Amino acid sequence: MIAYLDASALVKRYLLERGSRETIALTSQAELAATSIISRAQVAAGLAKAVRAGVVKDDVAKCAQRSFAGDWPDLLRISVTEALVERADSLAWVYGLRGYDAVHLESALTWWESVGEEIVLATFDQQLWEAGKRTGLRPWPEQLPRSRGPEATPDQ
Repeated sequence: MIAYLDASALVKRYLLERGSRETIALTSQAELAATSIISRAQVAAGLAKAVRAGVVKDDVAKCAQRSFAGDWPDLLRISVTEALVERADSLAWVYGLRGYDAVHLESALTWWESVGEEIVLATFDQQLWEAGKRTGLRPWPEQLPRSRGPEATPDQ
């Protein structure tokens, strides 16, 4: 299985919250795991948001950030190019996505085109999940959990 993870899924690998165990299992089973280069900043933003929201303590978030930085070289990183952003621009309009979500969707679609195999789109963002399904990607998890209270998902 080949997995593309947006920042909402990546954060769950480093902070224990709903969906973390499943996300860790997904990434350990994946033959390849990729994300957009923008995820590096988004994960940092998500961890900082968790601290501001009182979800985790500062030292826990900093430890999570160090772990993520250590794992960063192991992820296949999709570059953000002018052409990719131009296509993401269209996806934002068609699917009503926020900017970074459109970039994630186009990054996953670009990767899918290059590998020619089914891509699992791991996201905990409802709009991105729905858009991924409509474009032919296989969204994961099969059903999104209902959100309760503040989560450590990135600011977008």
